[in-house]
Amino acid sequence: MSVPTLAGVTTETSTDAGKSGETTTSASGDGLDRDVLVVAGVVVLGAIMSILDITVVSVALQTFQSVFSANPAEVAWTMTGYTLALASVIPLTGWAADRFGTKRLYLLAVVLFTAGSVLCATATSLEMLVAFRVVQGLGGGMLMPLGMTILTRAAGPDRVGRVMAVLGVPMLLGPIFGPILGGWLIDIASWHWIFLINLPIGIVALIYAAMVLPTDNVQPSESFDWLGMVMLSPGLALFLYGVSSIPEAGGVGHAKVLVPAAIGLVLIIAFVPWALARRNIHPLVDLRLFANKDMTIAVVAMMLFAVAFFGSSLLFPQYFQFIRGEDALSAGWLIAPQGFGAMITMPIAGMLADRIGPGKIVLTGIGTIVVGMAAFTQLSDTTSYAVIIGALFVMGLGMGGTMMPIMSAALATLKDHSIARGSTLMNITQQIASSIGFALFSVLLTNGIQDASAAAGGPTPSGLAGAFADSFLVAVILVAVCLVPALFLPRRKVAPVDPAAMMH
Repeated sequence: MSVPTLAGVTTETSTDAGKSGETTTSASGDGLDRDVLVVAGVVVLGAIMSILDITVVSVALQTFQSVFSANPAEVAWTMTGYTLALASVIPLTGWAADRFGTKRLYLLAVVLFTAGSVLCATATSLEMLVAFRVVQGLGGGMLMPLGMTILTRAAGPDRVGRVMAVLGVPMLLGPIFGPILGGWLIDIASWHWIFLINLPIGIVALIYAAMVLPTDNVQPSESFDWLGMVMLSPGLALFLYGVSSIPEAGGVGHAKVLVPAAIGLVLIIAFVPWALARRNIHPLVDLRLFANKDMTIAVVAMMLFAVAFFGSSLLFPQYFQFIRGEDALSAGWLIAPQGFGAMITMPIAGMLADRIGPGKIVLTGIGTIVVGMAAFTQLSDTTSYAVIIGALFVMGLGMGGTMMPIMSAALATLKDHSIARGSTLMNITQQIASSIGFALFSVLLTNGIQDASAAAGGPTPSGLAGAFADSFLVAVILVAVCLVPALFLPRRKVAPVDPAAMMH
């Protein structure tokens, strides 16, 4: 059934049993028309809020220690609490989008995030701040998968690469400009403003989304997978808590790491047969999507890439601050060329991925990242900033042709309600892999610094820089491994697959 939406664009409404009836826009033409760009503006605004907030708080940890008289392990919960809430709510997003509609859920996510931000600014104790960060995370966790679903439906499968390129801009620039913004706000005002800044943005996003997103036309038909939720959401939270505790514990053998991670892993593993059971018609996360070969390859590629690239990304600001003596604001600006490089190639990569398939684009992107990152394996305490900035720029060029084409390779194969489930699956994959990567490179760097200090009879600038170089060598190898699944990504224009057909 056709219904009118923005500016007369016709959308198709599914009325099949088991589908949400959510509106999806038929795509036509090669470019992104005005209506898609208007919707993209809503999604990008929400993504900016969510992603910026993950990184903007990182520069305030030292301030939190002073204000709340806490140690580093305690204030780290302001980051961990947000991340765990974000990971826990992502599995619910696919079902809730089908059940209640993407517009309603998106508005709820913006309200939760904005309210959590204001509450964080009013916190008078560290415990209150952590609790309010959890509220933020519940809203923030829904914004990205919902944004992917909204954009994919608005543009249609033929233009997924281009809309993913649009969504990729805040995903890349957030980690770069978050520390810059956070450091600036703390310098000119106070730590409260790293949260209060979200209030005007949230109000604008709420009004904007209410005005331009198509009205939901939902026909609820799916029951909620309560057993799946009991297994998967706590399982993800416990597993990521254990993994996140590795740097603080100094390794994987500590009970603080092993106990929650093991319990979480058992719950996640137990979810798999339940999600695939024939009697479970609507699992919380649809693992049957793995019957789609392109989706499976994209998930594997995303997991490997997120571990390697996002995990190693924490090394850059630490090198600039601990080895070169830069403050957080300066370190943020020195990392910025990576984002600028990605901004150049991302729209081009998105367009080409739609026309010739993502395979060749991703292979080229990963190869470019390897070339740029290889320069950091020779890092010293006196390496020229020109060399470092140039290498970061090259890495950014590669990044712009890698992450979002992988996303588009997965989502372009999906239709109707499976789009929401696919974006949920990709976001869970990225969240888990990024957390594993952060823990891995934190341990590698810590152990490398300890070994270098022991060998030299104490910490020396050259020894500490050598620990960074060794960590980057591991990162280069892991990024290069991503070439293996990338070889199997489609090298042609991707056609959507009927989810029902994958079951036969």
